[in-house]
Amino acid sequence: MPAIRNSNDLMNNFNEIRDFCQNYREPIFLTNNGQGELAVMSIEAYEELVGRIELYHALQMGLDQINNGEVVEEEEMMGILNNYIVK
Repeated sequence: MPAIRNSNDLMNNFNEIRDFCQNYREPIFLTNNGQGELAVMSIEAYEELVGRIELYHALQMGLDQINNGEVVEEEEMMGILNNYIVK
């Protein structure tokens, strides 16, 4: 579960926040005057999240193509793939 901290903690306790983000791979939500302002996470967790979003997007595009009848028969696809195989 993400932690919630005051935005001042980012400056005053940067190392502690960094360690939390890296160890738990969870974001920390920073507040300002009790209102949510920012979410902070490790670069590794961010890259993993972006990778998942890109994968889900690609899968959804494929499902949309199938639903729209935009498919290639197996034999045609094998021919296309064979053109890319280095011999």
